[in-house]
Amino acid sequence: MKILVNALSGIGDALMFTPALSTLKKELPDVQIDVLVMFKGVKDLYENLDEINHVYFHDMINSSKFSNLQYILNLRKNKYDISINVYPSNRKEYNLVNLLIGASKRAGVKYRRKDSLHLGFLNNYRVEENDDLHCVEENIRQVENLLDIKVDEIPALNFPLNDEEILFAKNYLQQMNIHDNEFVVGIHAGCSILKNHINRRWSPENFAKLISQLIEKKNAKVLLFGGPDENELKADIVSQVKSDQLISVETKNLRQTAAVMKRSDLFVTNDSGLMHIAAALGRKIVPIIGPTNENYIHPWKTEYKTATLNLDCAPCFYYSPKPLTCYRHDVKFKCLKELSVEKVFAVVEEMI
Repeated sequence: MKILVNALSGIGDALMFTPALSTLKKELPDVQIDVLVMFKGVKDLYENLDEINHVYFHDMINSSKFSNLQYILNLRKNKYDISINVYPSNRKEYNLVNLLIGASKRAGVKYRRKDSLHLGFLNNYRVEENDDLHCVEENIRQVENLLDIKVDEIPALNFPLNDEEILFAKNYLQQMNIHDNEFVVGIHAGCSILKNHINRRWSPENFAKLISQLIEKKNAKVLLFGGPDENELKADIVSQVKSDQLISVETKNLRQTAAVMKRSDLFVTNDSGLMHIAAALGRKIVPIIGPTNENYIHPWKTEYKTATLNLDCAPCFYYSPKPLTCYRHDVKFKCLKELSVEKVFAVVEEMI
């Protein structure tokens, strides 16, 4: 049997499918599982998983529609029995890809919002979306529906590190003068900016103030993480803090980043892919959550405590294909703009 997983969304969504991959391989030990991705970070994640036979990487965002169509039709030659859209993937483009792959069983979720508009009906093995469930659970439900099974114990997220990556982190931390007995906090102040998602970020000014308090009151060494597109954001925070106890982490790829992240005693982050990597690494986490439905994305199977205002209007973001929008009339994106440094620091202290 051949299965193709369409993991066309970001790192966090891809990582939250890894328990479903583990379940598929456990139930079908001889199955061939391939993955289609369009982000380099997702490729870095999946190509090191034992469950995966091959990762197909194609930059669909920066390629022409004709090039994308050619690539998908070429994959059709593999004659997959099953194709699965990773949850959440409520976009017509993803559902068209699932159809064009040509598998007889096309798994997806029947979304509560704009399902027909985005061609969800093109998938023929579907489960009803449940806003009370985590993304991991929705993905497991897809596997249960496909294989007609019941999963009693859902696995943890899976982001394995190899010896080379572990050695890189050890050497890097030594170069940064971070010792075993020091309290280390990891920080991720970024997140995706596609579809107005930049408004899921707590402000860099607030992160700078939080980091300053961690250094002053907890004598913490602080590791500041972020992708290549977040270098300006990181530089802004470093310029505000002005302390040699704040280290802006520079690595060559996502896997090296994850290896360094594992040294964090606590990880403070926006709703982002690195939050889920921290969960996969078993770190204690303080997620800063504004408009997002926390049921979907809270750190899976690790210790965490959320910093949030719990406004009556939240959550208002359910991973729909439309850009993130705030309909408040007083303060736009109040859920994050009025979340104080004092409140977040109090949650951090509870976790410490």
